[in-house]
Amino acid sequence: MKIDSHQHFWKVDRNDYHWMTPDIPVLHRDYLPEDLEPQLRKCGIDSTILVQAAQTEAETEWLLGLAESHDFIAGVIGWLDMDSPSFPDKLDRFCENSSFLGVRPMLQDLEDDAWIVRPWVLQNLSHLAERNVPFEFLTYTRHLPHVVTALEKSPGLHAVVDHLSKPEIKTGNLDPWRELMARVASFPNVSCKVSGMITEADWNHWRPEDLRPYVLHVLEVFGPERIMWGSDWPVCRCAGEYAEALNAARTILDERLTPTQQAQFYGGNAARFYGIRD
Repeated sequence: MKIDSHQHFWKVDRNDYHWMTPDIPVLHRDYLPEDLEPQLRKCGIDSTILVQAAQTEAETEWLLGLAESHDFIAGVIGWLDMDSPSFPDKLDRFCENSSFLGVRPMLQDLEDDAWIVRPWVLQNLSHLAERNVPFEFLTYTRHLPHVVTALEKSPGLHAVVDHLSKPEIKTGNLDPWRELMARVASFPNVSCKVSGMITEADWNHWRPEDLRPYVLHVLEVFGPERIMWGSDWPVCRCAGEYAEALNAARTILDERLTPTQQAQFYGGNAARFYGIRD
């Protein structure tokens, strides 16, 4: 089974997307399952992980409704307020839905870079660890020291770093991202999504070669068993279409991975991480 570990849907008139602006017209429009399905068929993708794009429980409920009516959606990563004592009770309610797979706060957009190590957040990360519910880190390089601290204080947290933690691909800068990602990878329960790369490069002039040093580094430090492919569609459309995002990963990694490892990277690792059955 081939799984896209990271994609989004949204409706502009929901009005809960704080980041949405007409300044980027390719994103300022509705994206719904019927828009993605032809791309999945063309690229041979069987299932997707649908990830939140708004910091509201209402959007999470809407995404769960989409998962219920579209078989290709394997599950939903939703949003809940983790800086709240009510988080465990709300998590219990959402986990009653079999399509609810995990939680993602939008760390990259919060004013406090150290939000992830606030007392209530750490307590709720420990609750996620106890329940073995997946957690997703949406971060830039500057957040990674706090990610390391959070992982140290939340033993056993079942987590994944989205988009390689958004390194500075456009400038070609590798440090301190390189060393910090190695520290994150030292936690055995943490994986990494090879996703969101082309939008961190030059949107108009990127090549797979621009992405290669970053992808090969996460392959080295996480190993082939803890990386998974994701399209980040439709965000990827700022720099390229669905097939281009997939082919960038294929160009870089397929020659480095055995057929078995390729099967894991393009589906098996995500299935194991999220507990998805064929």
